[in-house]
Parts: sequence; structure tokens; C-alpha cells
Amino acid sequence: MKKQRLITLSLFVLVAAASRLLPHEPNFTPIAAIALFAGANYSSRWLAFAVPIAALLIGDAILGFYPGMWINYLAFAAVVCVGFALRGRQKLLLVFSASIFGALVFFTISNFSAWATGQLYPMTWNGLMQCFAAGVPMFRNTLLSDLFYTVLLFGGYALAERGLNVVQPYSRRTA
Repeated sequence: MKKQRLITLSLFVLVAAASRLLPHEPNFTPIAAIALFAGANYSSRWLAFAVPIAALLIGDAILGFYPGMWINYLAFAAVVCVGFALRGRQKLLLVFSASIFGALVFFTISNFSAWATGQLYPMTWNGLMQCFAAGVPMFRNTLLSDLFYTVLLFGGYALAERGLNVVQPYSRRTA
């Protein structure tokens, strides 16, 4: 049953990751939701990190690499850690809150790093605030996509797990 659970989790992630390659609004991608979902559901912590990072890397290889991309990888790894807090406790309000928190974690890390390079904004408190303010318009799509894909992943998987009896629920004892 563990193998069936792993296959089902991976299929959900694969479908979500493939959607990154479809035309979409800027910053409307599934990666943060995949990171949250992986952290919450993969019993192996190694896989929980490897799966979203691999999805991001494959997508970047197809779409194109960019300067400073390692910061995004670090930010998504932080979102995996947020997902760890959901293990065995995937209630609607907790998942919704974790999705918003994950979006804020990504926003904070990515914008702070843009400021910390010293290339776009002065290395002052005002420069940091300018950097965060400049990121706010992009945060809307980030948050909407995180919520959208979180509903698809967690909701779809909950249906497979409970409603359709396709897989067994996550248990701390079997992690």
C-alpha cells in the first residue's frame, strides 16, 4: 500500500508540475503548492524536498535558467518545511493558512534576496521597503496560484484518499 500511496502522490505532483509549462499569468505557478503538498504528504523528508526541487529544475531547464534562481529553490525548500507542519493534520483551515504562510515565506525570501544583492535597491531600510513594495503587485498572482493549486492538490488527494479509497491516509507511525 505504501508503493500505491507514493505513486498516487507522484502522479498528483507530476500533473501539477506539467501545468507550469502551459501558458499562464506571471507568477501563477504550482511550485509552492507542490512544495507544501510534498512536505505534508511524502513520508520521506528527502523526497519531500527532492520532488518540488526536481519539478522546478525540469521546468527551468525547459523554460530557461535565470540569474539568482537558487534563491527561488531555497524559498521553495522553506515552503516544504511549512508543509511538514501539516503532516497528519490536514484540516481545511490549517492547509489554507499554511498556503498563505508559504506564499509569504516565498515573497519574503525572494524579495529580501533581490534587495540584498545591492544591485536594484539601496542597501538601506528604505531600499528594503521599496523592494518589498515593488514585489506586492506580483504577490497577488503568487498567492492566488498557491491557493488554487493547494486546493487542487490537497483536495484532489483527499478525495483519492478518503472518498475513493485509492490510498491510505498519512500516518505519523508509517512516516
